[in-house]
Amino acid sequence: MVQTLQGILTILYIIVAVVLTVLVLMQEGKEAGLTGAISGGAESYWGKNKSRSMEGGLVLGTRILGAIFIILSIVLNLKMFM
Repeated sequence: MVQTLQGILTILYIIVAVVLTVLVLMQEGKEAGLTGAISGGAESYWGKNKSRSMEGGLVLGTRILGAIFIILSIVLNLKMFM
């Protein structure tokens, strides 16, 4: 039972790691946002509603998957202490 749960969590861990990597690679660099802010792009419609854009969704997804990744890392390493 424990080995089955550990196997399922390991597979989930690998999937989360791959998806997290893809999400990070899909995001724009900070330099693009800085250039837009200097030229006044931050005051545009997209600048004000960035959280509703695709970029905002990628950032939110990265944060959620990052938290799941850390939690799974801790859970998978708890067996060492048991």
